Amino acid sequence: MAHSIRRGPGGDDRTVLLAAGLADLALSTIGSAVGGLRGLLGRSDTADLVREAEQDLRARGRLALDRCAPVPPAHLEVLAQHVKARRAADDGDV
Repeated sequence: MAHSIRRGPGGDDRTVLLAAGLADLALSTIGSAVGGLRGLLGRSDTADLVREAEQDLRARGRLALDRCAPVPPAHLEVLAQHVKARRAADDGDV
């Protein structure tokens, strides 16, 4: 799942990222978020702030999911294992 998220979030991935970002935000900064919202009510650039907030929440969601997701094996390690297996197979054929 982590690979599909890094390539570019689609409709479903975008929803998951937003939900994870909202959950992470709620757990870490609920007190300061309430105070910040009071200050935003009187601003004229609210649409821009909402758009930026959505981007921030998606980024938070991506980070939160990456923290919880299992780490895939390193690419070079996988290649080394393939080479080792191939060499072992070649030595057995001789």
